[in-house]
Amino acid sequence: MVLGSAALFSKNYSGSFNPCNFSSFRTFCPLGRQVLVVMTKKNIFLIALVLLLAGLSLYLNRDWFRAQPIQIGDRSMPPRGGMIRRDQKATANPVIFFLNRPLKLTAVKVISVADIQTNKYPEALWELKTDSNSVPVKDFVYGANIRGMTPAIKGATPALLEPGIPYRLLIESGSVKAQHDFTPVPRTP
Repeated sequence: MVLGSAALFSKNYSGSFNPCNFSSFRTFCPLGRQVLVVMTKKNIFLIALVLLLAGLSLYLNRDWFRAQPIQIGDRSMPPRGGMIRRDQKATANPVIFFLNRPLKLTAVKVISVADIQTNKYPEALWELKTDSNSVPVKDFVYGANIRGMTPAIKGATPALLEPGIPYRLLIESGSVKAQHDFTPVPRTP
């Protein structure tokens, strides 16, 4: 049985043509008015519960979206191998700095804590900067070269550290900055 166009489409009460006025089909009608679905209390409660659980999950896991802070540690060790020849006049053991993760450092600076307290612009004992990309490092030694970084003042050499005097290490990795206070120990034979 073939249905003609008159059987598929009907006219509404005003006599104008309406292609969405089907008597046996429920379809989406872009030209006609859409029927609003009334939400039950159960549906509203379930949607609110899902939104509440999603918000709680984001709140509890907010640390995933935050950058990790840089943690710095230090250790004074007796000189070994090449360090003995390089620091003949040093009165303190070499200091090694440890980072919690590999970082591409953009600036490294060591200053005396006493200078910070008395001077507005303390003099850096050791300062390195990078013009391009530095190699990611997880540890480095005071006064040693870090690949990809150069002294802030061309030809400058790091000053010798005095044992028992507190110093502050300032590092930058992009926009993240961190600092760490340390005190070198006297040189051991």
